[in-house]
Amino acid sequence: MIRKFRDLPEALLAKGCLDSAGVEAFLADDNTVRLDWFWSNAVGNIKLLVDKENSEQASSLLEQPIPEHLEVDGGEEYWQPRCPKCQSLDVSFEELHKPLAFGSAWVGLPLPIHRDGWICHSCRHQWMDENVEDPSRSTPPAP
Repeated sequence: MIRKFRDLPEALLAKGCLDSAGVEAFLADDNTVRLDWFWSNAVGNIKLLVDKENSEQASSLLEQPIPEHLEVDGGEEYWQPRCPKCQSLDVSFEELHKPLAFGSAWVGLPLPIHRDGWICHSCRHQWMDENVEDPSRSTPPAP
């Protein structure tokens, strides 16, 4: 086991990253979490498993930094949004408001309540962006 994930989408992305690099990987307890995500902590999260001889390569692949930009078919570039406060690339848009969502699930009425705008996972800064419908940018962001 090289990683544990609470959420299925993150686990699937990590497995997909390894699969695309030719490293055979398996997910354990993913079906249990897929049936009811509330069980994730009870089963010890979703586990990403690889063969022992591939564990070093798999770990190094998963530790690669978030790319600053990607080239998209057609010659355009996608620039990863950055936090305006700390310049981190580890940001998300309209993320699930976990305390409210988990609290509502605990009382038996799960409500998928999302935050407005962007949030940085490094410094927890939140902001609104005038381009929220289309977060891709054709020019690099200002430093």
